[in-house]
Amino acid sequence: MSPSGRTDASAELLCRFVDSSPSPFHVCATVAAELAAHGFVRLAERDAWPAEPGRYYVLRGGSLVAWSVAGGSPLPFRVVGGHTDSPNLRVKQHPDLSVAGWQLVGLEPYGGAWLNSWLDRDLGLSGRIATRHAKGARHQLIRVDRPILRVPQLAIHLSEDRKGVQLDPQRHLNAVWGVGTSPRSFVQFIAAEAGVDPEEVLGWELMTHDLAPSGVVGVDGELVSAPRLDNQGTCYAGTQALISAADRPTDRVPVLALFDHEEVGSTSDRGAQSDLLSTVLERIVLARGGGREDFLRTMADSICASGDMAHATHPNYPERHEPAHRIEVNGGPVLKVNQNLRYATDAVGAAAFAMACDQAGVPLQRYVHRADLPCGSTIGPLTAARTGMSTVDVGAAQLAMHSARELMGASDVRAYTDALAAFLAPE
Repeated sequence: MSPSGRTDASAELLCRFVDSSPSPFHVCATVAAELAAHGFVRLAERDAWPAEPGRYYVLRGGSLVAWSVAGGSPLPFRVVGGHTDSPNLRVKQHPDLSVAGWQLVGLEPYGGAWLNSWLDRDLGLSGRIATRHAKGARHQLIRVDRPILRVPQLAIHLSEDRKGVQLDPQRHLNAVWGVGTSPRSFVQFIAAEAGVDPEEVLGWELMTHDLAPSGVVGVDGELVSAPRLDNQGTCYAGTQALISAADRPTDRVPVLALFDHEEVGSTSDRGAQSDLLSTVLERIVLARGGGREDFLRTMADSICASGDMAHATHPNYPERHEPAHRIEVNGGPVLKVNQNLRYATDAVGAAAFAMACDQAGVPLQRYVHRADLPCGSTIGPLTAARTGMSTVDVGAAQLAMHSARELMGASDVRAYTDALAAFLAPE
């Protein structure tokens, strides 16, 4: 709780959002349900789109694009982008293993997972499976919130120098899920969970998730402890920002674009390097009666805020940060700049987001990575190159990025949401 004895409602809602969304597919389902509750209608990419004003969204696997169109001719877009995926351990295609009397599920890292953080945790399973159907394959969400998997740490007595071991992602990350000499069948297990015959399971995209619930923590309730804050912090804030912007009078078309596969480079049918966003934006213009020329003119006047989480200055490792750019949790949204374009921010984008923070009445922090350390990246440069839109990289401060469990400021949830809402619907 805060010093006043009250927990910030936005922080608690973020915790609920994260706990409902253990995989990118579940993120999209959570966002879609929230949008539907506020009048957004799902459109299929294969269908003709309505010419009428309204609130709409499309899904493509673990990615989602949503927008709100009022009356009038096509207007410039204001886009908040983010990603639905997070680093984790994912199930291999032949997962059944038996070693030294232990029954294991074969796992491999996805993205830049901080591997040590996944050890000795009670893990569930989530994602989607494809099953045989009379008219072709059918996709089904899977979620197992029971502690069925655990990746055990090596005892300190068995390490060579009692300083731990360097984890080999091939040998050291398989999860225990039983004992005995009779092999267990992962396909049979997941089929039973889905209520289908094992022969009907044709494929899967399944991953582990930490079962400990998210929570508001700290002596005064000033922090949020949760898995997947990178980047579900943006997914939640962006969703609420779009809903808020849709209710405001604006001369922009507010858009939310959440992409899968950012943590592995975004090169897929639904990643930020795909045609998903540019196609959706062009179809919005076409459905409103515009042509290709109208679309190109609209894009030239549009701007995107690439939302991802940002590095707060670590209290135990302050020397790992740029000394002139200290970033604080609960210090407001973060503008991210990198001269080598690992972030897409330029002066035009920086000005647009700074004005959004002014409009929202929240402070703005500015992040620069140490010049002697490699800098991570975001969907920002990819989206800018793919669409030609001016793009700015922003985020909310956190610790322990890419860990199985991360930490951010409780009041930053509301500040970040308000800034993104102001960006989508500038006054």
